[in-house]
Amino acid sequence: MFELPEFVTLARQMNETLSGKRIIKGSLNPTPHKFVWFNRTPKDFEELTRGRTLGKSSSRGKWLFSPVKPGYVLVLGECGGRVLYHPGGATLPRKFHLCLSFEDGSSLTATTQMWGAMELFEAGQEKHRKYIRGMRSTPAEPEFTFEYFSDLIDEVAKEGKRSVKGLLTQDQLIPGLGNAICQDILFKAKLHPRHPIDNLSRSERRKLHRTILRTVVESVRLGGRNDERDLFDRPGGYVRILDKNAVGHPCPDCGRSIEKIQYLGGACYFCPACQL
Repeated sequence: MFELPEFVTLARQMNETLSGKRIIKGSLNPTPHKFVWFNRTPKDFEELTRGRTLGKSSSRGKWLFSPVKPGYVLVLGECGGRVLYHPGGATLPRKFHLCLSFEDGSSLTATTQMWGAMELFEAGQEKHRKYIRGMRSTPAEPEFTFEYFSDLIDEVAKEGKRSVKGLLTQDQLIPGLGNAICQDILFKAKLHPRHPIDNLSRSERRKLHRTILRTVVESVRLGGRNDERDLFDRPGGYVRILDKNAVGHPCPDCGRSIEKIQYLGGACYFCPACQL
């Protein structure tokens, strides 16, 4: 699944490659996957995109916003798979969920493997969509200060027991983070995924905040994770420290074997000696 670094990378690459191109045809193919969410019929999508121009894309959290000018915004969100650029004359994928064909012969396709939204809104209406409306500050924004982060922990702790993994991955508390990047953040911060947030010391809070920012910045700089693909079907350059391949191998810091547990709907990888 794409997380914040992958969406930042896609937005940048789309601006460098696709911004200003005129759409001659927009296509939706909703049949193969029931967990892809559309808000337009294929016919309406084709009519509403024809002759319009793709503007400057942006991202926030796990959402990508591409103006379709005049008057509309294409939103891709909470998805994984492939968002790919195809130069003129290239063979398009046999299966896709969305395709924009441009006047110069190039195309953009989006295909998801699990679930995701591919929706076209009248400009401004996308801000009212569930999960976009009221989105909290993300680690890519200057508002994500230590004071903001510490207040967020206090707020969430009052609502009931919550672990650090739950803080990082659940309920859009920190938009843009997911189970994948969470593993490295917790390893670098030396916190067990089940560590409760209500007993984090101020120094632990500060270290966790600093680690979130540094890990996100590094992953963005490297074009996202190496198990995801960019607009040109190239893997990202960020190699995770902890993933399924690390299980049973020595911890890079202490040498103890990395372990795996199932927790909060996904696999967690951790060092039983370093992460407490």
